[in-house]
Amino acid sequence: MSGLVASARKVLGRGAPLDARVEGLEQAVASGRGRLDDTVVESASRVVERAGARLRLSAAHTVVALAGATGSGKSSTFNALTGLDLAAVGVRRPTTSSATACIWGTDAAGGLLDWLDIPQRHRVLRDSMLDRQQDKTLDGLVLLDLPDHDSTEVSHHLEVDRLIGMTDLMVWVLDPQKYADAAIHDRFLKPLASHAEVMLVVLNRIDEVPEDRRSSMLDDVRRLLELDGLGGVPVLTTSARTGEGIPELRRAIGRRVADKASFRARLAGDVSDAAAKLSAHSGDAQPRELAARDQRDLVESLAAAAGVPVVVEAVRRASAVRARQATGWPLTAWFSRLKPDPLRRLHLDRGTSGKDLVAAARSSMPTTDQVQQARVETTVRDLCDDASQGLTQPWVRSVRRASTSRFADLGDRLDRVVTTTDLGVGGTPLWCRGVRVLQWALFLTALAGGLWLGVLAGTAYLQMPTPGTPDYRGFPVPTLMLVLGVAAGILLALLSRALISVGSASRARRADKRLRAGVAEVAEELVIAPVSAELAAYRTTWEGLRRARG
Repeated sequence: MSGLVASARKVLGRGAPLDARVEGLEQAVASGRGRLDDTVVESASRVVERAGARLRLSAAHTVVALAGATGSGKSSTFNALTGLDLAAVGVRRPTTSSATACIWGTDAAGGLLDWLDIPQRHRVLRDSMLDRQQDKTLDGLVLLDLPDHDSTEVSHHLEVDRLIGMTDLMVWVLDPQKYADAAIHDRFLKPLASHAEVMLVVLNRIDEVPEDRRSSMLDDVRRLLELDGLGGVPVLTTSARTGEGIPELRRAIGRRVADKASFRARLAGDVSDAAAKLSAHSGDAQPRELAARDQRDLVESLAAAAGVPVVVEAVRRASAVRARQATGWPLTAWFSRLKPDPLRRLHLDRGTSGKDLVAAARSSMPTTDQVQQARVETTVRDLCDDASQGLTQPWVRSVRRASTSRFADLGDRLDRVVTTTDLGVGGTPLWCRGVRVLQWALFLTALAGGLWLGVLAGTAYLQMPTPGTPDYRGFPVPTLMLVLGVAAGILLALLSRALISVGSASRARRADKRLRAGVAEVAEELVIAPVSAELAAYRTTWEGLRRARG
């Protein structure tokens, strides 16, 4: 939690509504920064900073600003309220060049005035004056006389804008001749429609208006305020010159000062405005999560682009070839070794020894074609469209940007998965080793029988004495050895093929599972995690704005 919100809790108490709203706006600003319009986010950020700063300062003081146009009698009203000639008074040109502050009570509110950036020479402590007849109900009032909002000096405009954004209660002093001026209605009153609770409107110089016209003029002022969205704002009539209406204005201000609620209401209005503007850009659609189906489709597309099906088929074929070489009749198995190994052809196996048979390069793997690349891009786009459905364009752009932010690393990472995953084809199954021993025994038996028959044939051809030949049930043993050795070896090889088919399919499934697990990790890191982070940021912003709006 930031220091700003911690300060708010100190003043308002833990769990106070304004505390939660300020914290919600701060949360939305933090998560929306860099994703939503910078101007709107920065404006909301300034509201959070201003609210935190105001809440750190005195809650016993209420800052009331008198604002008006040149000649409206604003400074005269300020003098009438203070009972002192503190502000210079002019008629034809702006005379208030910087704000003047008068503070009621014994506390000079130095920290608050420093925050308002009111110079020391423009501060007056009302209780320090010789006149002791001021109303004690105004204790805690900090009354500001602002520069004229229609001044020809740009610095005056900036000062008015700055202080209007920092005061707790705004008193707009209107001139009977210029109360309908669009400058004050369009620039100040209408944009501050949500702050009606902390606003008073004063029609000054009422003594210059004939009695029979005052009622209709007040009705017109209220009509204009209604158009500005400020129909509930109190409208008072005063004459700073004659003192008419000044006591009523002083009492109205005194009531606001006494209940100490104006600064909270002002901050609540600021937070509401900032949250509304931010919500207009962020939207209010329900937060979404990535669907499991979309994630599966993405892994499938990336697996195809990485050549996983090709590698899995090569694993199946290589496992079958190697098992046949181990279990086949030794003579035919030797000839089969002259054929290229499916995995070695892809440079995915550097040999048949060792426990982890993985490749160092993928130079022979088929490159990703345009169809596969288009499929990946389409899958990612569909994933983004589904995840950002209903979101505003800034969030849609943010999600899409996140989904492709690490596309440059995608190809290399998928290559690494294929070339470094243990495909599980290095070891020969135990049963294959047993069959190999048996095949060699049968081969050697047939070879011995063949050699024996060869010796017998040679001696007969050379008409040499022929050694006796044992027989078994009438069949010569050498013949039995040759025939049965060859026949049994071929039959054993054929029987082994059924087991080889099952085993190679099992190895292919295991390799597929390992490869897809690696592809899923890449998809999670390079695509899913960035998109999920944007969706989480939207959720955080959405939740923060809901809290900020109360």
